[in-house]
Amino acid sequence: MDTPAAWGVFVFYQEEYQLSTNERERRVRINRMIRISPVRVISDAGEQLGVLAVEDALAMAEEKGLDLVEVAPMARPPVVKIMDYGKYKFEEAKAARAAKKKQHVIEVKEIKFRPGIDDHDFDFKVRHMREFLKEGNKVKVTMMFRGRQMARLDLGKAVLDRVAEQLVDVGKIEFDARVEGRTMTMVFGPK
Repeated sequence: MDTPAAWGVFVFYQEEYQLSTNERERRVRINRMIRISPVRVISDAGEQLGVLAVEDALAMAEEKGLDLVEVAPMARPPVVKIMDYGKYKFEEAKAARAAKKKQHVIEVKEIKFRPGIDDHDFDFKVRHMREFLKEGNKVKVTMMFRGRQMARLDLGKAVLDRVAEQLVDVGKIEFDARVEGRTMTMVFGPK
């Protein structure tokens, strides 16, 4: 009966929060968090001030009203820079947002066909596929079969070949037509 419940006391176990490797690498030491001495100091103007004790470097940073930020912790001696840490974080976040804005995520658009598709419907869908490929997206063409149409897979293949023929100038076939159950699929990528 030596358990916490027997004592009439509630015991709460606190989980220890562990940082992942990436978070540990991203965590930057500033000011008093820097413990290794001596350090190589770079001024806010970018010039090297030499190898100094951490206390001296901190005094120089405080004198200018700035922070002492560890920029290369793995170097020997570690490299620290005198800078405005809040401004540094803001600029870093701004650069990350700009990089994210510039990147283009390739989407896979799907267009569905049936073996007995009419000319107008075919042209309409091919026109959309052409637009998707020009935008830089991939297009998955799905030919759907019902009932007895499964006996005539060649009709579906003929339609897919016609699609490939129409899109030869804007796209290339990444995966040729293959049958999966009641569907036949083909994937186009931009040229």
